[in-house]
This record gives sequence, structure tokens and C-alpha cells, in this order.
Amino acid sequence: MEMKPVKLALGPLLYYWSRQATLDFYAQIADSPADIVYVGETVCSRRHELRLDDWLEVAQVLADAGKEVVLSSQSLIESESDLKTLRRIVAQTRFRVEANDMSAVRLLAEAGRRDWIAGPTLNIFNPQTLGLMMEAGASRWVIAPEMTGAALADVRAAQAAPIETEIMAWGRLPLAHSARCFTARHFNLQKDTCEFRCLGLADGLALRTREGEAFLTLNGVQTQSARVYNLLADLPEVCRSAEILRISPQGSHTANVLELFRNTIDGTIPAAQAFEQSAQWMVDQPCNGFWHGRPGLELHQVATSTCL
Repeated sequence: MEMKPVKLALGPLLYYWSRQATLDFYAQIADSPADIVYVGETVCSRRHELRLDDWLEVAQVLADAGKEVVLSSQSLIESESDLKTLRRIVAQTRFRVEANDMSAVRLLAEAGRRDWIAGPTLNIFNPQTLGLMMEAGASRWVIAPEMTGAALADVRAAQAAPIETEIMAWGRLPLAHSARCFTARHFNLQKDTCEFRCLGLADGLALRTREGEAFLTLNGVQTQSARVYNLLADLPEVCRSAEILRISPQGSHTANVLELFRNTIDGTIPAAQAFEQSAQWMVDQPCNGFWHGRPGLELHQVATSTCL
């Protein structure tokens, strides 16, 4: 049975890079195989290298290059200032919006928008919750990274109406958000006087056990996995479960990863070979446990057929 074409999405930048590094990155992405690009600050409102007007300019450049551009909202709203920015994101109509907090869902619903994306931090795990998001206007949802392939199949089978499904297929997994900044804490600083220590950490701050094993990654108020979620070898199954695959930006080689995924989806490279090739571009060891209903840090061996 022939499958629907699978699109590639580049998720929002989760790390804090310099203004020039960020602009250079998206200039490169304009020429990449990404079909969809999510832009905007989702982790911490203190990250000011690019403000909303700057993100809108980046979005326009990407749109002019033929990309579908989505403005991503912050995952943890903490102040009236955060809400002010969120209201501006919702008020603009040039680009679709990814809602990563229920306050964004409410504002989008009140505005009557029927084109927004339910982000992964909304933690949608059942058809009832997905149905509520669809009633509020969601036209796409991004599954929570912890969701298994089997659970996704159950939700999709119970859907009352069609909706685009997006799966994170590459990157360190965002596991939790906190009002406290653990990166600042690491440097014995307060959150409000953090000295923007995130700015020098292109892929976050690795946290290891006393035995020296990779454990977690600190990214400001966000805690990520240490290992890189990599579903390349799982693409035959994953492509049957979603219309869109999300690649999370990393400090280097993101364009190479996008190209590798595109070639694998198109059948140019076998999935197993692509997985082996990807090792040179990973910032840590791979994992895919969540997809298989196993502990997230595990790597489950999978089939070797092509995606399409």
C-alpha cells in the first residue's frame, strides 16, 4: 500500500545561541530539505538575543524560501510580560502558531483561529484530550516524546476526525520544565542574575553521574535527555504513524541530519544504513526506548527495510 508523503519539520531552537549564530543557522536552513520550520523562543523569556520582531523577520525569510513557518509559543508562562508576547504571537495572522502552554490554547481559541498546532508540551496522551484540542481549533498535534508507537496507533484509531500528526524523530528529548533555572544553579547563580550562562552552551550542559555516565542535559529551566532520540532505523513504522517528522536543532550538522532523513524517507538510503551513518552527527549516544515502550535511554534494535 502506497503511503502518504512524509514532511520534514525543524523544531524550535531550544538552546541559547548568539544573534549572529542564530541568523546564520536559519539562513542555512532556508536551503535545507525541511518543509516546515518552527521558530521562536520556547524555553526562557530571559533569552533576548532575538526578540519577537526578530523572529518574525526570520520567519518571513524562511517563508520567502518556500518553507511553511510556525511561530512557537513559550512552554512555561511566568509573567505578564510573557503573556504580552504571547498575545502578540496570537494576534498576528501571517504565520500559524504552535501552542506549548494552555494559556496559548485559550487565546487561540478565543481568537477563533482554526489553524494552530498543539505542541508536545501539552501532553496529549488520549483521544479525549486530542478531541478537546481539535474542538478548540488545533489542526495538527505533536506527540509527547514519551508516547509509544502503540499508544499513538490507539489514539489515531479512535480519532473522530482527521488531524495531522507530528513525531519528534531526532534530538535530545525535552523531559521537564521548571520555574527554577538549573543552569544558573550549576554556576551558583540566581535565576534573575544568571549572567546568561546558557549563551555559551550550544547543546546544553551535560550532567553526569558520579560514575561518569551521561545522565541528563541542563538547558536553563528545561531538563533534557543526555542521549539523542534517533528514530532513523524505525522509519518504516514511524512513517506509517505520522504525516510529519520533527528534527530538533543542534549545535552543528543539523542540515546534514535533515538531508539524511529526506534521503531515507525517499528510499535512497536504507533505514539501517542511515542510522549507522547518523552516528557521526550525534552529540551523544542514540536512544529510541520511548517509541518501543521501553525506558527512554534504551536503544531497541529494529527492522532494516526502507521507509516507503
